[in-house]
Amino acid sequence: MKLLIPILLLPLLGGAQDRTLYRVDRSLVRFVSEAPLERITASTDKTTGVLDLDQRTFAVQVPMRSLEGFNSPLQREHFNENYMRSQQFPNAVFAGRIIEHVDLRVPGEHQVRAKGMLTIHGEQRERILDCLLRIGPDGVRVTSTFGVLLEEHGVRVPRVVQQKIANEVEVEVDLHFAKPGE
Repeated sequence: MKLLIPILLLPLLGGAQDRTLYRVDRSLVRFVSEAPLERITASTDKTTGVLDLDQRTFAVQVPMRSLEGFNSPLQREHFNENYMRSQQFPNAVFAGRIIEHVDLRVPGEHQVRAKGMLTIHGEQRERILDCLLRIGPDGVRVTSTFGVLLEEHGVRVPRVVQQKIANEVEVEVDLHFAKPGE
């Protein structure tokens, strides 16, 4: 949350009072590691974040320890302690802006690209992700699927388990943003 708060406050300090600010009220973030000898999946519904439709900016945070699933409790423990070092790097964060100049107040589906900094395991990488935004009376639903190369984020996989952990992990995101109080 310490990383997310400064990111969120900067656009809000610009003086505009009538911004269309939404917060994550439902979420599902899932990852899949498809390696030759093992398939590992885990997911969380504990994602937090905000979306400012007027500024087309966003910040989303995934608490790494909230991921559940895995193939065993020991695998989850190794994920948090050995690979992600979740004690030191508790969150994955993606913050940036929507590139396309579409009117995000218009209900319907919008295929857009989100450009921002993806921080995993303390390593930041600029990414452009394809997203589908569905805007309706109950809020904004954002879905996306993308790959994450472990080495780009400093995640080291020991040689002994390289056949069990994929070099690139697929991430699926399904977030619903709603106006606070609605």
